[in-house]
Amino acid sequence: MPRAWLLVPLLLAAACGGGGASGTEPPPAAAGGIALRPLVTGLDQPVDVAAVPGTSDLAIVEKTGLVRVWHAGGLQPQPLLDLTGQLAQSGEQGLLSIAFSPGYRENGLAYVDYTDPDGNTHVAELDTRTGALRTILFVPQPFANHNGGALAFGPDGLLYVGMGDGGSEGDPQGNGQNPSSLLGKILRLDVARPGSPPAIYALGLRNPWRFSFDEATGDLWIGDVGQNSYEEVDRLSAGAPPGANLGWNLMEGNVRYDEEGSLPSGLTGPVAVYSHDEGCSITGGVVYRGHDLPQLRGRYVFGDFCSGTMWSLPASGGRAAPLGVRAVQQLSSFGVDASGELYVVSLDGNVRKFVAGG
Repeated sequence: MPRAWLLVPLLLAAACGGGGASGTEPPPAAAGGIALRPLVTGLDQPVDVAAVPGTSDLAIVEKTGLVRVWHAGGLQPQPLLDLTGQLAQSGEQGLLSIAFSPGYRENGLAYVDYTDPDGNTHVAELDTRTGALRTILFVPQPFANHNGGALAFGPDGLLYVGMGDGGSEGDPQGNGQNPSSLLGKILRLDVARPGSPPAIYALGLRNPWRFSFDEATGDLWIGDVGQNSYEEVDRLSAGAPPGANLGWNLMEGNVRYDEEGSLPSGLTGPVAVYSHDEGCSITGGVVYRGHDLPQLRGRYVFGDFCSGTMWSLPASGGRAAPLGVRAVQQLSSFGVDASGELYVVSLDGNVRKFVAGG
């Protein structure tokens, strides 16, 4: 069983390095009656799954360069996108995610995040009707790791982009706290206005590998990968103004990382933290709003890449609970289908669906 989770207030006081629950309260019982059903196996390093709007299809992103389409119980022979041989794909690089335009049924547009052969980040617009791919955001990367890679459209119709701090260890370039750098940020793009510059929505992130919006509330949930000790879940309320500072590299989780100097005022602290006794790399998930698993409805589901453990956290606030399902090794992503039902992706080649059972 995981240790009790340590929850902190959403607003972290500038003068303190923690607060909130002490962690001595026992965690709630695991959510029972849940099982994982294999959907597809044998994929090449899958890292993302998303519903294709207006259909029952799923788009599955393979890190090595393909976006595959799952249709009517099987993979289609023709990929939605093929970037094979056009990527840097070692370690945390590659084709990393896909997000479909809110107007996809009319315009056929989707957006992907990938690292080019030089290791730099591209966010590109894909016209699925013609196959045309056009870069709309280019960000140079100083190191090969901490590329971020998540994409999601917000309730405001803007495209949100997760950018890691640029890599190496400890954010040596200070990108997380640098308002002039696009690294270590959540950015947003107005894709309806070609050429419009990216805006910084949140700063102080280390590597927001996966984030998502709660479809019921519009809250933004972020899994930010930690350094040596702690992994964290962050939540920004719907309609929150730009500029939230999530603390990296001054903070790791809810403790000080950089001990030099004073903390800026108004840091936004995590809503949940777990230590490296429980894993080593958080995989952010989604707030479940489907119907098949009522015990998960309204709970944020997430996991850890290293341990494969998965938990859920009440979207309205509270303590995390283990899901009570077997660990998923190399857990790379979560996603939902058109009905809001939940899937988990494993880098070892598998996509599984959460179902009632267990």
